[in-house]
Amino acid sequence: MLTKRIIPCLDIKNGRTVKGINFVDLRDAGDPVELAEIYAKSGADELVFLDISATEEGRRTLADLVLRVAEKVNIPFTVGGGISSVKDVDILLHNGADKVSINSSAVKNPQLINDLVAKFGSQCIVVAIDAKQIDGEWKVHLVGGKVPTELNLFTWAKEVEKRGAGEILFTSMNHDGTKDGFANEALAKLSTELNIPIIASGGAGTMQHFTDTFVEGKADAALAASVFHFKEIEIKDLKEELKRNNIPVRL
Repeated sequence: MLTKRIIPCLDIKNGRTVKGINFVDLRDAGDPVELAEIYAKSGADELVFLDISATEEGRRTLADLVLRVAEKVNIPFTVGGGISSVKDVDILLHNGADKVSINSSAVKNPQLINDLVAKFGSQCIVVAIDAKQIDGEWKVHLVGGKVPTELNLFTWAKEVEKRGAGEILFTSMNHDGTKDGFANEALAKLSTELNIPIIASGGAGTMQHFTDTFVEGKADAALAASVFHFKEIEIKDLKEELKRNNIPVRL
């Protein structure tokens, strides 16, 4: 069985790491490069950097941040936010990113997924999907969760896979920052219906939540932010706990 991955997520706004609840009420969580270095040394499997204001403000993800991170960490990292062209991706990968994450731009122009996969390979193209459960149906949202669409989570996820994306990063907006656990029912459905890895995001609060998302949610990786940023959970302790629960992890 493949090992399950633990991925700290660093949401970047104006060059700083921030964290909110349900995508709002942001507070400062530190310097992203310093945090990246700490996570790399403490056993994180990968890192994700999301420039959460890039799409909204119509500018590209900060390429210099990628350069600085690449100099300091020796684990794979993904960068997202404001990526809308082959050129954007070329710059980020050239500067040291291992993967890129696209979200709003993929919904607005699904052909972008095909174009990026054709140019760079599916292994480095992650499609992030932010979705909110409304009246029992999961609806995809854009621009950092601010713009609702009529697109169904599962329909869109299947199209993303068909177009060649290597991975899906699913964030439940209902669970984001609540620390009440991941959206395991939706995750299990995604994992069952798709053949590409699913990264669970939104809702981590305890070590048990990670165990649950791997067992009940069938997730391939679990992403979290504030529980790591504010040292509520140490990655080393988490991995030892997962191992005790017979979940394969890299120690």
